[in-house]
Amino acid sequence: MMARYQLILAYDGSRFAGFQRQKPSRPTMTIQDLLEQALRSLGWKGEQVLYAGRTDRGVHALGQVVAFDMEWSHPPQALQAALNALLPSDLAVQAVMEVSPSFHPRYQARGRCYRYRLYCAEVRYPMLERYAWRVFPTVDIEAMQNAAQRLVGSHDFRAFGTPLSARGSTIREVHFAQWKAWQEDGLSTAWQFEIQANAFLYHMVRRLVAAMVAIGQGRLAMEQFDLALQGDPNVIKAELAPAQGLTLMKVLYGETS
Repeated sequence: MMARYQLILAYDGSRFAGFQRQKPSRPTMTIQDLLEQALRSLGWKGEQVLYAGRTDRGVHALGQVVAFDMEWSHPPQALQAALNALLPSDLAVQAVMEVSPSFHPRYQARGRCYRYRLYCAEVRYPMLERYAWRVFPTVDIEAMQNAAQRLVGSHDFRAFGTPLSARGSTIREVHFAQWKAWQEDGLSTAWQFEIQANAFLYHMVRRLVAAMVAIGQGRLAMEQFDLALQGDPNVIKAELAPAQGLTLMKVLYGETS
């Protein structure tokens, strides 16, 4: 019997060209490619899966949400096991559940939560290079925390990202944003930024992180940051933090906190 299934995916994005399938003229491997190949091996006949959002090349996920319709005569846990047997070690299905036929992981999402990790060191730590941004000189975390607190609420984030469509709004509501210490062996200064919002613009988190690091290093004034949050895209340089520090942690449905 046909049913709609929801998957929670986790992946190390280091070797992938992002989540979304690319155009035929760009034959690069994506998360969507591998997942759909695995599903077809199990008898899936759909054209493409539905997903909560795109992640860029090099971005990781612990809570990407995917949905698809499929005839499967076994329990959802058996589908999880079958998919994981077919997928590579850097991509795994964390959970499977049957959902309403009308469920859409993107359009029904009430919020998303991201984490960005960085560490301050003059010399790189090779084991962390795939999962964090090495920053030097050391940042003033109090200044960065001050900037993060200003993000909470509804703002026009056009200085920090672009909508998915030309007519899309650049106004987003941030539910919380904070920096906290990140404990890692051998590191005395490591931080992670956690942010949750109703939705995000393209590159919004990475541009916000880059701006806050510039504040923490004394390269950007808080007054300029405030003007950018008022929707002025010309007061700051649109720097982009590296992709490898970013992880999609969770997509929220129903309650947003």
